[in-house]
Amino acid sequence: MTVREKIFAAAKGMRGRAKNCIKIARNRVEKSWQYQYRDRRNKKRDWRRLWITRINAATREHGVKYNEFINGLGRENVCVDRKILAELAVNEPHSFKALVDRVKHMRGL
Repeated sequence: MTVREKIFAAAKGMRGRAKNCIKIARNRVEKSWQYQYRDRRNKKRDWRRLWITRINAATREHGVKYNEFINGLGRENVCVDRKILAELAVNEPHSFKALVDRVKHMRGL
């Protein structure tokens, strides 16, 4: 497969001359690769932001701020990442409340 064929294969489905004119297709394909590279990193950022929002909402229901909760978990050596904490907050509220109570007890609240 030549470079030209690879470019056209990657440009398949694009609109206008971007799918059949090699110069335009090359530019569009290279730009799409830039977007792909950027957005693979942005996706990780977006998920982390969502997890933090969910954890913050759940901790405030129990009267604790997000940063106090995360700091307390660190001091208690509870090794649970934000993804799992967000899952617990949404699907297992009793388990999440147990963690919040542990942090509250440690802080003396």
